[in-house]
Amino acid sequence: MKKTNALRILDAAGIEYETEEYEVDESDLSGVHVAAVLGQDPDTVFKTLVMRDEKNELHVCCIPVAEDLDLKKCALAAKVKRVEMVHVKELMALTGYIRGGCSPVGMKKPYPVIFDETALLFDKIYLSAGQRGMQMKVSPEVLAEFLHAGFADLIR
Repeated sequence: MKKTNALRILDAAGIEYETEEYEVDESDLSGVHVAAVLGQDPDTVFKTLVMRDEKNELHVCCIPVAEDLDLKKCALAAKVKRVEMVHVKELMALTGYIRGGCSPVGMKKPYPVIFDETALLFDKIYLSAGQRGMQMKVSPEVLAEFLHAGFADLIR
C-alpha cells in the first residue's frame, strides 16, 4: 500500500487508522458509489467539502456521502455570515487534493474543520485518505481532536 501524505501525518501523530482501497470509477466519483463498492453504510462514509466565507477564508466540512450540506447551518457552525462551495477547479490549488480524493488531513494549510454531528454515532468513520481509490477508517473523536475540529448539525 502506498502511503499518502494524509496517512503519513496520522502516522506521525500516532493516530490509529485502517485503510481500504477500491477500484476508481471515473464515471462515478460519488461518495455513495464509494460506500457501495466498499460494502459500507453510506452514513459511515464521509465526504470532505471546502467552503469559502464572505471574507474569502476557507472552511472544511465533512458530512455523510448521501447527504447534502446546508450552507446556512455550515455558516452558523463556522461563526460566519455565509459560505459557498469552492469551485472544483480551485480545489487542487487551495488544498492539494482533487475531487474524489480530498481529505481533511494534510491540506496545504490548516483550515478550520467541522464534522457533521452524526459522525459521533459511530466508533469509526471512513474519509478519503488523500487520493482517489483509498479510504481511511478512523475514530471521529480522535481525528477531530487532532484537527482541532468541531461537530455540528450540517446537513439538510
